[in-house]
Amino acid sequence: MKKCTFLVITLLFSAVCLNVFAQTKLYPFEVVKSGKGKQSILFIPGFASSGDVWNETKATFEKDFTCYTFTMAGFAGVKPQSNPSFKNWETEIVNYIRANKIEQPIIVGHSMGGGLALAIASDYPDLISSIVVVDALPCLAALRDPSFKSQENNDCSSMNNQISAMSEQEFHQMQKRNMEMLLMDPSNQEEAISWSLKSDRKTFSEMYCDFSNTDLREKITAIKCPSLILLEFGFSNYKELVEAQYKNVKTASFQYATKGLHFIMYDDKEWYLEQLSKFIKS
Repeated sequence: MKKCTFLVITLLFSAVCLNVFAQTKLYPFEVVKSGKGKQSILFIPGFASSGDVWNETKATFEKDFTCYTFTMAGFAGVKPQSNPSFKNWETEIVNYIRANKIEQPIIVGHSMGGGLALAIASDYPDLISSIVVVDALPCLAALRDPSFKSQENNDCSSMNNQISAMSEQEFHQMQKRNMEMLLMDPSNQEEAISWSLKSDRKTFSEMYCDFSNTDLREKITAIKCPSLILLEFGFSNYKELVEAQYKNVKTASFQYATKGLHFIMYDDKEWYLEQLSKFIKS
């Protein structure tokens, strides 16, 4: 009898441990769930950005949709994880969708988040219903160098060392210069800079290096869901080059902002929300 009781207790303890483990799986991101609706939208921010970049966007959709807003590990104050990579982040977002039984979500991604949306729609074409890519290209490096090819064993050590060696002031100044080229409004620039300063330097350098080496131009042939590509005003001067990168996405629809820079959701907010609403609510 004692042996039987001990066995039952042991099995119950094991079940509890497994259940707790399942509930607390450590994903390489934090997620805020909000809103109510049968249809779900996943919002993935760009490089070194917080999920807060989607605050005004979420407010437009929370009444009718369930929203999942991501901030990736190591960015904007979220605890970093070892050996981050674009591919791992893609895989874990998919694992999160499956584990939480999110049926046919819409994925909205900005910049690197747009790259993740493209990768997920390519590798798991039956998992999602549609994607919105906000100012991202399948291969940004190829816009400057059409002969660009990804390196199989890309060495990021030089960049890692350079970024790690910067003082706080040097890093701040670098990001200030960067944000002045990506955002028009000074208050939004300061917010974006603060996200960078709260980011883990190692994650910052490794993910910048990894994403810079990413080329999705051939992979995206597999995309079959409706795909809205929202691009900053400056890209309208390079339509032929930009849209050539997307030639393998037969479902792509292109819209170019009327003004502003890379953070379209801030710099051309009314136009951006109009395009997004038309696409998502149609």
